[in-house]
Amino acid sequence: MKIQDIYDLSIKIGMEADFRGVAGVQKLLDNKKKKFEKMSPQDQADFDKDALINPYLDSGVHNISQDKEIKKVLVGIDVGPEEILLAKELGDIDLIIGHHPIGKGLAQLADVMQLQCDVCNYYGVPINVAEGLMRERISEVARGVNSANHQRTVDTAKLLGFNLANFHTPCDNLAAKFLKKLVEEKNPETVGELISILKEIPEYKEAMKIGVGPKIFVGNPDNRCGKIAMSEITGGTEGSPKLYEKMADAGIGTIVGMHISEDHKKEAEAAHVNIVIAGHISSDSLGVNLFMDELEKQGIEIVPCSGFTRFSRINK
Repeated sequence: MKIQDIYDLSIKIGMEADFRGVAGVQKLLDNKKKKFEKMSPQDQADFDKDALINPYLDSGVHNISQDKEIKKVLVGIDVGPEEILLAKELGDIDLIIGHHPIGKGLAQLADVMQLQCDVCNYYGVPINVAEGLMRERISEVARGVNSANHQRTVDTAKLLGFNLANFHTPCDNLAAKFLKKLVEEKNPETVGELISILKEIPEYKEAMKIGVGPKIFVGNPDNRCGKIAMSEITGGTEGSPKLYEKMADAGIGTIVGMHISEDHKKEAEAAHVNIVIAGHISSDSLGVNLFMDELEKQGIEIVPCSGFTRFSRINK
């Protein structure tokens, strides 16, 4: 596989695992194309053309120094200049892959958060309510990432001659789909039973060894789950804390997420919604592993670093 093949694959599998379905995501791309075609020539020149083919702008290829067959990749949850230097020390890395957004992907993190509106709608929250509550949060995230040194890692890769990419929402979509399918199959009655199911997943079992395994942040083990939502596994970053009340109104009893702030925790408590935090880096590892399995099937060697714990599910 070449870098373009890996990029194309990330979009394909991200769309297939998306809560909106392939048709729903394609409709989003088609709408962007229609808006682009109505723009003035000057606005078209300024428009990011990747947005016409990539629904996950927090992910992409940031540098190609050598457009060659990829045989060995260095993969980390967070990739910075130190991981680029690590690749130099290792000496035979064809591509460095990060999970969390870098470069242009970080600058456009807020672009993927519309997905959260559709996920909430999938679980029963009216789309107008979800969009109204998320609008302020999306704007807040866009302002928050605006001041970052977006190109620091990309510049390091360019100077040292390394191919560099990151894949965020496509991997998070894979993790959300995996967890949704598993929980629906097991159908736990209590929050404690849900925690037990999560603890059997290799990434979370490994995280337990360092004290960051699945935990109940709101509720208790004897609470009945009710309807379980995977509404905080994908969609860029945390959504609006005001959504918990609306999720409860939609019949959601338990939410599984990666992480939660204190403000969000308080709102969940007020709405009497159980919150199970599966784990941040471990959940990221789950999604990345599912993507890396696809690369491994093509004969690519995976070298994990920066918090990424590699578990292959090939032939399992």
